[in-house]
Parts: sequence; structure tokens; C-alpha cells
Amino acid sequence: MLTPFEIPTNGPGLYEFTTSLAQWLAGLSASEGLLILHIQHTSASLLIQENADPEVQTDLTAYFHRLVPPTTDPSMSYLTHTYEGPDDMPAHIKAAIMPVSLTIPVSNGRMLLGTWQGIYVVEHRTRPHRRQVVAKLLPG
Repeated sequence: MLTPFEIPTNGPGLYEFTTSLAQWLAGLSASEGLLILHIQHTSASLLIQENADPEVQTDLTAYFHRLVPPTTDPSMSYLTHTYEGPDDMPAHIKAAIMPVSLTIPVSNGRMLLGTWQGIYVVEHRTRPHRRQVVAKLLPG
């Protein structure tokens, strides 16, 4: 069975939902396998990243903005998909180069993440959204 998670966002940035996933996994009868996550959007991504220092998320957001600025930036004048706003096509580009699905091993009902790793939705759009992520634990 697929389990949906809804992650509210409020503009560009990384939104951690590791705790929600851990609580869901703790309630399952299967305690070992592979956790599959998939975000159902073309302008947001999934990422495993450091969750100890919030400057990491700030710096990543700034880097992605610098890498793919909005279409109002003169360097992006070649883009033609602009009718949904200056952040839309850059959001699609970022989602095309970042993961939209993740696979995480699970043992004893816990994700086998590193000490400082967390799971994030990466929001690429400027306005708030409610992003849908589906999860499935494949028993192992």
C-alpha cells in the first residue's frame, strides 16, 4: 500500500520530514526492507542532506538560486516557458537535475540514515505549496 505525506512549503528551501517518516515506519508490521519515496510534482525535489546545521539548507537554497535564477535574470532570457511566473521554468530545471525519488534501507523499523542525514522536500517555487510525497516500504 502507498502512503501519502503532505508537506507544506512556504517558498524556496528545504523542508525536512524525516520525523514523520520515522513515526510512520514505527507503526508498520514490517521492520526491514527498502523505503521508496516519490514526490508527485515537477517543480520540487527530494533530497537527503545534513540536518544538524541549518546553514547547510540556507546555502543549498542560495546555490540552486544562483545556478538557475528566475527568468527575470538576463542570463535566463532564452527560456520561453514564462507564463506561470519567473520562478516556474527554473523550478522545472532544478527538479530535472535533482532527485524526485529516493530509496532508503530500513532495518529494525528504522531508516538507515547517517548521523546527520535528514530527508527533505526541496521547494523550487516562490509561493506556498502543499507537496505530495508517496511512500512504500518494500519488505526485505
